[in-house]
Amino acid sequence: MTVKALTDLPGITADNVKELSEMGISSVADLSAAVKDDEKVKEMVMKLSGVGPMTITDWKNALEGADASSSAKTVEVVEADKAQYRVRAKPELSEETVENLAKRAVISGRRPAFKRQEWFRYSKLGEKWRKPKGIHSKMKRQLKRRPPMVDIGYRGPASVRNLHPSGFEEVMVYNVDGLESVNPKTQAVRIGGTVGTKKRMAIEERADELGIRILNRMV
Repeated sequence: MTVKALTDLPGITADNVKELSEMGISSVADLSAAVKDDEKVKEMVMKLSGVGPMTITDWKNALEGADASSSAKTVEVVEADKAQYRVRAKPELSEETVENLAKRAVISGRRPAFKRQEWFRYSKLGEKWRKPKGIHSKMKRQLKRRPPMVDIGYRGPASVRNLHPSGFEEVMVYNVDGLESVNPKTQAVRIGGTVGTKKRMAIEERADELGIRILNRMV
């Protein structure tokens, strides 16, 4: 596939071209460089209306000039998936919240695994955390070469505590009526594990009508 202009790309609209221009991407060469930059790809998914990761992948393949045979096969598979694919709703977050979510991710990545005292010595104890209480416990006294203990200093920013990684506040629902009080701009729902398939389908259908994101969809 030969791409001479942005409008030659699959799935792109006039609004997308305008949005790309506002991001400083006005030519095919600019877009070709942008789709290879992970940060730019994230920005495009956030800002471009109706564009998700699969569309960006299509653009990247088209810009790389895949051969005709593989392109035909890829387009056939992708088009079948596109009918079912929908861009997931994103929350409206302040700059402070976005920054704190990034900080929380860094803190979580370097947080050690807290394991029970002498979990390695007695298998019957298991690894689940229990605070050491013995008066002679070297772990309790935090001597050298002892495992780390749970401490408040390992916690993330308080303002984003208990938020989903996407930034949504999670709300548990067990029926369709539970969706009526949900704010789709800041909240996402998680369907209870005891909900049957028939009721789950009804909840998902109503959530799509209200524009509410479901964190544990069936498909």
